[in-house]
Amino acid sequence: MFRMPPVTRALILACVVVYFADSLPGLDLEALMLWPIGSGNFMPWQVLSYAFLHGGPSHLIFNMFGLWMFGSELERVWGPRRQLVFYFASVLGAALMQLLVAAWSGATEPTIGASGGLFGLLLGFAMLFPNRKIVPLIPPIPMPAWLFVLIYGLVELGLGVTGTLNGVAHFAHLGGIVGGWLTLRYWRGQPPFGWGRR
Repeated sequence: MFRMPPVTRALILACVVVYFADSLPGLDLEALMLWPIGSGNFMPWQVLSYAFLHGGPSHLIFNMFGLWMFGSELERVWGPRRQLVFYFASVLGAALMQLLVAAWSGATEPTIGASGGLFGLLLGFAMLFPNRKIVPLIPPIPMPAWLFVLIYGLVELGLGVTGTLNGVAHFAHLGGIVGGWLTLRYWRGQPPFGWGRR
């Protein structure tokens, strides 16, 4: 783990520390969750802090595995500073999408987890390494990264629209993809941005 690039390592360690800190008696981390704006519990810092909280061991493990797998590769190409900006832009995109959907649907439950940031990293990985082979767990069929992200995005959209798997923030995942995509467009000076940021 300590051979990981520094930002990826720090993000994983922070999520693990916060996960175990949440189980300490007398410590309440609800103020770090992303609450809907109309709930009365929303605070501005929650658009970033929610990404350090996880609901259980499998939630934490899968997110940290993805952060290690895709974040490490991207950080070696971009460097720590750009990796950090990209990750939190994806987290922010996920938060904004989730807040919009919650306001529209009247949802009152908070959102937690690094999944929005992870989906942004997936998008970044697919755009930088489109033909790199990925073997998903289900189905275990090798496919190029661009196809994997496209299929995953369409599945998330379908699950979100149909309300399948309640309790999973599907639109936050899509917001992470949008946040990552917009960040890459900005860096490249592509529409809707009109100048280069290379």
